[in-house]
Amino acid sequence: MSGEQARGFPAFPAQTGRRSTSGRSWWGRAWVQALEDTSLDSDQLRKGRRTANSGQVGTITISPGRIAATVYAPDDTYEAVVQVDRLSDDEWRRFLDQVAARAGHIAALLDGEMPHELVEAAADAGVPLLPGIGDLDPSCTCDGWELPCQHAAGLCYQVGWLLDEDPFVLLLMRGQSREDLLDELQNRSTTSSAAAVEAPVEEGDPALEVFARQPGELPELPSLPAKIALEELVVSETQPLPELEPATLPLLVLDAARRARAELKALLTGDADPWELDEWQDAVRLAADYPSLADRLGTAFNRPADLALGVQAWSYGGAPGLDVLEHQWTPEPGDLARARTELLAAADDELEISIDQNRLTTSGEVVCQVRLDRLGRWHPYRLVDEAWVPAGPADRDPTAALAVPDVW
Repeated sequence: MSGEQARGFPAFPAQTGRRSTSGRSWWGRAWVQALEDTSLDSDQLRKGRRTANSGQVGTITISPGRIAATVYAPDDTYEAVVQVDRLSDDEWRRFLDQVAARAGHIAALLDGEMPHELVEAAADAGVPLLPGIGDLDPSCTCDGWELPCQHAAGLCYQVGWLLDEDPFVLLLMRGQSREDLLDELQNRSTTSSAAAVEAPVEEGDPALEVFARQPGELPELPSLPAKIALEELVVSETQPLPELEPATLPLLVLDAARRARAELKALLTGDADPWELDEWQDAVRLAADYPSLADRLGTAFNRPADLALGVQAWSYGGAPGLDVLEHQWTPEPGDLARARTELLAAADDELEISIDQNRLTTSGEVVCQVRLDRLGRWHPYRLVDEAWVPAGPADRDPTAALAVPDVW
């Protein structure tokens, strides 16, 4: 396969909040786990987390088989490098076979997701996509003998942040750029389509019988319903439909097109949206997607404050985010216990944590809350004027959910 390419990623600024270095995505966590399993010195890992969060790591350059960055320490400047095994041409072919096997795999990658089933299928085909223990080979120009030293560890932790945002970073490390992969998948699709068209139809093929049949007569078209004048429509028994503003109708048409695209994607991936929205929830969705409609929707439901809060929850977590804003439910006790243990272990100070169905709330000097949705993600909340309000994006790691600056 083609293409030696490299990508440069701007340096992360110093983290003003509590940013987790364990990875937000499951593949990001797998990367960090490989780093920590390789290390023989937990003290260097602790210093590496501090290096990552302090903004000392410069521009990160990722190329096939190699990660590099300059680390600006207080005492000197160092060059940290991490080598990663590249996949062979044969391994890439087998990986692409797995990606092309399901349209949902391509769609997920383009949406910034790395499906579990894709990685598992690749592993079954003998393609080790995610690194394991000992697969990372760090080096640095500092005098430290540890592998990794704090500078290489800091670089690796920040690479985990990059992986959280874009799984193609992992594929580039393994040897192929995003452009090359998508081109190869496009070539495969074109070749397979052409082969299907040119394939001869053998005698006895059921297709011959189907095409030989004479089509029957089409049924008569049903009669169309009578037209309804706009003034005959009402929102309620007493309130007539307000006139549509010139900009409103195009927005609604655009919204219908976007929803149709989402339904098509669900059909291709086999992952139907489990959330059926009622009128209020759909109004929140519209207001979140099209802020110019918010005032009209808030007035129509006579709930402008609730709508604003719902839009905030939706913007952070979609329909599940709105659900945890408005409803409670009872998860598995083990999920809550594990989350509580992780929060206690990650806290710098002692925390008291209470559990109320799907909500974990801290008390004492630090007061905050995380809420578990039905998809297994935690939503951070903060207390404002004695009311809990959404504070940041959802995350499958409760400690990462609480790492957003608005919570602490």
